[in-house]
Amino acid sequence: MVASVHTSEAAHTNRILHVFRAPIGGLFRHVVDLARLQSAAGHKVGLVCDSSTGGTMAEQTLRELAPCLALGVTRIPMRRNPHLSDLAAMTVVRDVAERVRATVLHGHGAKGGVYARLAPVRADDAIPAPIRAYTPHGGSYNWRPGSLLHRAYMAAEGFLARRTDVFLFESEFVAARHRTFVGEPKCQMRIVHNGISAAEFVPIVPAEAQHDLIYVGELREAKGIPWLLDALAALHAEGRPLRLLMVGSGPDVASLQAQVQKLGLGDAVTFEPPQPIRPVLARGRLMVVPSLAESLPYVVIEAAAARQPLVATNVGGIPEIFGTSAFDLVPPRDAVALATAIAKVLDMAPEARDARFAELSLWVQARFSMTKMGADVLSGYAAAIVARAVEAGSVRSAPIGIASKSA
Repeated sequence: MVASVHTSEAAHTNRILHVFRAPIGGLFRHVVDLARLQSAAGHKVGLVCDSSTGGTMAEQTLRELAPCLALGVTRIPMRRNPHLSDLAAMTVVRDVAERVRATVLHGHGAKGGVYARLAPVRADDAIPAPIRAYTPHGGSYNWRPGSLLHRAYMAAEGFLARRTDVFLFESEFVAARHRTFVGEPKCQMRIVHNGISAAEFVPIVPAEAQHDLIYVGELREAKGIPWLLDALAALHAEGRPLRLLMVGSGPDVASLQAQVQKLGLGDAVTFEPPQPIRPVLARGRLMVVPSLAESLPYVVIEAAAARQPLVATNVGGIPEIFGTSAFDLVPPRDAVALATAIAKVLDMAPEARDARFAELSLWVQARFSMTKMGADVLSGYAAAIVARAVEAGSVRSAPIGIASKSA
């Protein structure tokens, strides 16, 4: 008969290693926020990520985060697509995990999820094997469903699911995709929405010089930017000479700049490198998110929280952010619908527009808390640790909680 868990071990300190590829975008922000929250709760935290992406902005963020990273930062080359070099990277993840005696390996995104779940970390009686946690952040789940490559990705996810102790899906949408294409998870599972801080709900104060439209994110076709440019051209043809500020970087910048010139929008579109979002929001009347696929994008949560007028596509977890206002979302790959939605918001009476986005901000504030996000992740780890102990018949020695030491 298995004995009950001792509650005296609720102060258990974990050694958490977050593994992901690119230190950019919403995934990076998610990891950074978790690292701060987990460090503040008394846990030891470290990162393993790519050394070839992120640039100076990532380097600065990692320097600022260093006091929270008792297990340090390891940066190695990681390719976006599957490659033989993945074996070398996985070996490094194994070596780091063994050196820091990680108790939790948390993979983020498709590549991080592979490394964290397949790294052959050795264990013994003194140092048990780490639990394997996975947060997809969209990734392979969003890659052209029904295609041969998507079926291959989902088969790989099915195999990796057997190496997973806890899924921490960032949206109901991605969890549903897993159930549809892989099956019901047999391990622990949580829906952990991305969360933001209280300071991010302070309304934006508009800058003096403003663009009409702003886009913030990766510069690649999957983000729907070609359709945004087509919508902008259509609005110009209607006699609306709107100006667009595009902030970000990515693999398709050259083709997007070529499309801008082809559409005769050279004087209407400005490209700028990645930078903090709130000052960018202050420089635009309306933010546009024309994505073809998403999980639960931070830029939408951040803009909605700050009461920024916003037009977005009806993809992924974006309806979860909009809630009762999801009917305002537009279909992807539809430049006409996008242009119509942009014109509709710009033409609204200021009082009505302010009221509409103030209501959206309140909805987001009630559901996307950073504190709740951190607590839900730690709860997922704890459940996985206990489940493994139950399976091994050693519940008595398993910690039931990995909350703050002061909990």
